[in-house]
Amino acid sequence: MDYIFFLKGIAIGFAMAVPVGPIGILCIRKTLTEGRLRGLVIGLGAATADLFYASVAAFGLTFISDTLVSQKFWIRLVGGALLLFLGIRIFRALPKDPKIRTENGGMLRSYLTTVFLTLTNPVTIFAFLAVFAALGLDSELKYFSAAVLVAGVFIGSCLWFFILSSGTILFRNKLDLDGLRWVNKIAGILIIISGLIAFGSLF
Repeated sequence: MDYIFFLKGIAIGFAMAVPVGPIGILCIRKTLTEGRLRGLVIGLGAATADLFYASVAAFGLTFISDTLVSQKFWIRLVGGALLLFLGIRIFRALPKDPKIRTENGGMLRSYLTTVFLTLTNPVTIFAFLAVFAALGLDSELKYFSAAVLVAGVFIGSCLWFFILSSGTILFRNKLDLDGLRWVNKIAGILIIISGLIAFGSLF
């Protein structure tokens, strides 16, 4: 029956990743301006953070969850500041010609930045707890079943970002430099707004 937990995990991870927030915007922007692989790296970073929060919820690691929630103000403050910084940087970035092959340097930095950004929303733990409860998974899980569940969450989250980047790449070659410049402007503004919302949630 553990495969049921895996399938439920995939569904949960996919559903949790679908709402297009600042990470989704970043994935779309990176795919359009730097290629599909860069977008997939962003998705992998987001899925890793989801894996962490799902693990905290599934394994009942109350010490970690209580610590993160108690430091919610500072975590969101740092996250909001980083979103503002990224938004301004993206807004001012000069686009690269999509016909020129993009170097794959800085992948680790993109991955770690995305993991950190996604982790700056500790309320995600409660979202996973609520979804687990709604599906009847709030009772004490065996360790193997919990591991299978969170593995499914990771796969489901990765699946969404694979679909998102794959759909986005279809438009990449149709954009010229002016189009990519507008992509940077719009993505930058949306991420700046996300940062301001993060600051607003502190009060």
